[in-house]
Amino acid sequence: METPIERVKLSQTAKEQLTKLKRYTKIDQWNILCRWAICRSLAEPSIPSPVPIPADSNVDISWQVLTGEMSNYLIIALKQRCHNDGLGTDEKTLAHQFRLHLHRGIGYLVGDTNIKSIENLLKLTINN
Repeated sequence: METPIERVKLSQTAKEQLTKLKRYTKIDQWNILCRWAICRSLAEPSIPSPVPIPADSNVDISWQVLTGEMSNYLIIALKQRCHNDGLGTDEKTLAHQFRLHLHRGIGYLVGDTNIKSIENLLKLTINN
């Protein structure tokens, strides 16, 4: 399946938030935390605010590394979400929405005061 983007460069804020999440959860890989973040944002019923997101950090992750074996599932989920939100499913829209969902999801995870360990992160899947 065709990927909406080749590489994702995170904002400095997202990098700092992921660093905090790494400390709490002991999950060392950015890509795994980013997968959690994308799923967390896609699960939220509201549309992400179309705010500009700077690509001002030194964290640059390829789509394949970021999504791994979940690549096709995330593309399908993203396309469905864009369709449900009344947005297009063209490459530009998908890439923009992916960045918005990724950064929003990172913010949601780091802002959740209940996430202080990997066990707390796993509880998100049970409670929802």
